[in-house]
Formats: sequence, C-alpha cells, structure tokens
Amino acid sequence: MAASSASGDGSGRREAFVARLDRTSHDIHDPVAKLRYIRGSLERYRRLDARIRILPFPSWRRVLSRASGLDEVRPLLTARPMGAGPLPPRERRTALLARVLDGAITLAAAAMVVLSLAVFIHRSRSPRLTAGTVSAAVEPAASEAAPAAQTEVVPVAGLAPTAVWLVERGPGWEQYSNGLRIDTGFSVAGEPRRYQVFTEELGADPTIRHQPVGIVFHTTESDVWPLEAAYNDSLRDSSHKLLRYVSRKKLYHYLIDRFGRVYRLVEEETKANHAGNSVWAQGIQIYVNLNQAFLGVAFETRWEGGRALPITQAQFSTGRNLTDYLRQRWQIAPEMCVSHGLTSVNPKKRLIGHHLDWARGFPFEAFGLPDQYNRLAPSVAVFGFGYDEDFIKVLGEPWTGVRDAERILSEEARRQGRSLDEVRSERQRLFDRWAAEQARDEAEGAASRAQQWPASNESGG
Repeated sequence: MAASSASGDGSGRREAFVARLDRTSHDIHDPVAKLRYIRGSLERYRRLDARIRILPFPSWRRVLSRASGLDEVRPLLTARPMGAGPLPPRERRTALLARVLDGAITLAAAAMVVLSLAVFIHRSRSPRLTAGTVSAAVEPAASEAAPAAQTEVVPVAGLAPTAVWLVERGPGWEQYSNGLRIDTGFSVAGEPRRYQVFTEELGADPTIRHQPVGIVFHTTESDVWPLEAAYNDSLRDSSHKLLRYVSRKKLYHYLIDRFGRVYRLVEEETKANHAGNSVWAQGIQIYVNLNQAFLGVAFETRWEGGRALPITQAQFSTGRNLTDYLRQRWQIAPEMCVSHGLTSVNPKKRLIGHHLDWARGFPFEAFGLPDQYNRLAPSVAVFGFGYDEDFIKVLGEPWTGVRDAERILSEEARRQGRSLDEVRSERQRLFDRWAAEQARDEAEGAASRAQQWPASNESGG
C-alpha cells in the first residue's frame, strides 16, 4: 500500500513538472525553439542528477534529490522515461558494479563531492552578492562568461551559428548571417555614451566606459490590435506611428514589431532613453541608471502581467537572433541581458518594480540566457530597496532573487547587531550618492560637448 502511494505521488509530481513545462513553453510555437527550451531545461537536471548519483550513501542521495526537485523529473532523464520493463542483464551488471564502486568511495572524497555539489546547486539557483559588503558579488561562472555564440541552452545540431556577421547592406536595411534583417530607415544618433562603473574595490574613483555592456528587454505597452488578417491595415499603421514616436523620443535602440520586423531606432554606439532609474550588477561591478550602459530592445506588445508569453512567434525568433547579434558584436555576457522589470527602481520611494514590464515571464532560457529571476536582486542586496502592495498585487510573490537578497540583508543586520531598517537606510544613501555622481558626470559631459560644437547645436534646434 505504501509502495503504491509512493508510486502515485511520484507520478503526480512528474505530471505536475510536465504540465508546468508545457505551460511555460506553450506560446513558443516554433518547434525548433520549443525543443531547445525543453532540452535546455532537462539538461540542467541531468547534470545535477549525475553529481548526486556518485554520492556513496543512499540517504544523502534521497535528501538532495528531494531538495533539488529531481524526484519529479528523474524518470524523464532516462533512456526509458516511462519505466517500461526491467533492466536488461547487461544493465543490471553495470548497476551492480556501480553500487560496489560507490561503496568504495572514501569519506573524505564524499565530503569533497558534497561541497562541490552544494556550490553547483547554489550557483544554479542564483549568483549572490557577498553578504559582508554593499557591492560585492560572486563573479560569473566560466560558462556564463563565454563568448556570445555559446549559450546555456542545448542547441539543436547544425542550427547554432558559430558567428554572426553582416552579409549585405542596402538603402535602409542590413542582412546578417543568422537570418536577422534590420530596417535602418528610422535610425537616429543619440548622445555619446559615457557612464561610471561603481565598485568599492576599485577605490573612490569609478571606472569610466563608453561601450554598451548589457541589454535591457522591454515591452512598449502601446495599444495592440488582434493579430488577424482583418486588422492588417490597423496593425501596420499602429506600428508605423509607434516607430515614429520612439525614434523622435530616442526611447529604444531596437524595436521588434508584431510581424517580427526589427528596426534600429538609435545607433548602438549612443545612448537611448529606455531604462530610467535602474540597477544591475555583474560580479563586484554595479551599474546605476542603465540608459548609458545598456542597449534597449523593445517588443511591440503589452506585458499584461506576464501570465502568458505576450510576443508572437515571429517576435520570438527575431528577438533571439537580434540578441545573438548584439551579444557577439559587443561581447555582452549572458548575465548582463536582463528585463526592464528586474532593473527598474523608484529612488524617491526606495522601491523596486517602478516599471514592471517583463517582471516575470521573459523566456530567458529559450533566448540562450540564464534565468535572471533566480539571480540576486542588486537593487535589494546592494541598495536596500523594498516593494509595496502595488507590486504584490501584480506579481503575487517577488521573484526568487528578491527573497535571497532580503535574507542577505537580514543576516548582515544580525551580524552587525543593527536593525534591518538601519542597514537598509545605509544602503539607500549609497544609491543616492552614486546616482548623484553619475548624473553630475553626465551633465559635465553634455556641457563639454556643447562647448566643443556650439554651432551644430544651435543649427540643430
């Protein structure tokens, strides 16, 4: 009876995992993209399963399997996922030999395995900022810092290009080797890039940079028509109006319309006004107000709370191709590709989530990127920001990285013998100081450019 109950419980967990995976990938209609997404999800569990299986003690394996969620998916990782039939004789002999070898592992070696496994699980969930300092963070793993052509998603053989290059250029367009076609007819130049990279370890003077270091994904939150042939004229006219407005305001570097067409609106080498008050981090390096440091890529759509993937199949495909191109051209690390909702803050109210587009639901893994919802939230861990009831009404529950950051703040307050409010206030004052330094540097740069080219500024109106 107990065995039957356990079997039923395992089947239920497996069905729940499959259902959850199906819901997550439901709106990915491209079969190749969906296969990449599913294979990438299972591959991470397969690597974790391989590490757990080498532990010598069954009790350890059971505890870690339950804690990591492997019990739900292990039947899907085998050559016979339905569990049909007993093992053939050769596999039984192999399994017996494996158990004998397991028993021969020394306790010291087992301890080392447990330690490395703990690090692996921890890094898989979320890179964390060092608890003892306001700006320290774990450096990205070597696999995450790989060139842009390499991703965490298992690629389908023969479909992942080793490089992306410009194939051909014509009046108002560019064609790239991965199928990406960019319309350049609306493109304008923004202000030259200049931003500070803050870190305590580099001393009082921050590093100054002039090239983009990351990508922020947006939704336009503009009115959208049903994607049906009967609305074709309205769809086209609405997109053109949006393009003209965004180009005039220099809001994003790129916009992807409902049909998957990619438009360059602001030159990549220059700044666009897309991120506003925002925070992100890479290792010990902290970025404040990301307009200067990050490229802005917007999908023409409404986020609608992120309960379903709000982009079309065409937008999904070209968005992935555009991301691959930008990452390779500017050598952007995968952990520096993030959604607007994860970075946006309200500095006056000390709150995260001032803008919530893509605060959940962005298909990071299908884009070949780490799941940023599991990364430690630097706006909370570094600057002590909180969230309000409006945030909870939309999301229901903060993403995992926010909860991890809150635990770090609480641990630091206990260690220092201070209240949590005191620690938060100290971190928030740090944001004020760094944001003021960044704003002052931008103002000085603008004044310097105005002195160098006064005639062109006057003629430009």
